Amino acid sequence: MTDHDTTAPQARTVGRVPEDFAAGLFLVLIGAFFIWQAWKLPLGSLRAMGPGMLPTSIAVIMIAGGALLAAAAIVKGGNLLTRPHVRGLFFVLGGIVLFGLTIRSFGLIVAGPLSMIFASFATDEVRPTEAVIFAAAMTAFCIFLFKFALGLPIPVVAFM
Repeated sequence: MTDHDTTAPQARTVGRVPEDFAAGLFLVLIGAFFIWQAWKLPLGSLRAMGPGMLPTSIAVIMIAGGALLAAAAIVKGGNLLTRPHVRGLFFVLGGIVLFGLTIRSFGLIVAGPLSMIFASFATDEVRPTEAVIFAAAMTAFCIFLFKFALGLPIPVVAFM
């Protein structure tokens, strides 16, 4: 066995978009959106930072990272962009919406596990028992963290 790779190099993507290029472009667009939204906020100085300093700084870092990612994708190539997996998008985003709809009515003790178990349907690889154990453990951790450690006014049990 030699140290040299005997597989053929991956063909450059001509006329097709590598995944990393699309991701880099997406980060650049998000960063540009945040700069546009923070444009009217005063930056201030490093001694007295204004309300626009943090969002603008994060946006610039995001644009730089996205540009580096896109440039690396052009140079190195990579996996071609494929269609998004609708099932994953539906269940993960649905879990977030479900949490938002149930947190005030039922509290964290119901909204947490409900949203996590719903989001676990995004893949076939998770077993139901694992999802329930994970949801219970994460809910207990979130109750401890947000209610007791940070003292936030999050309803734990809202229906009683």
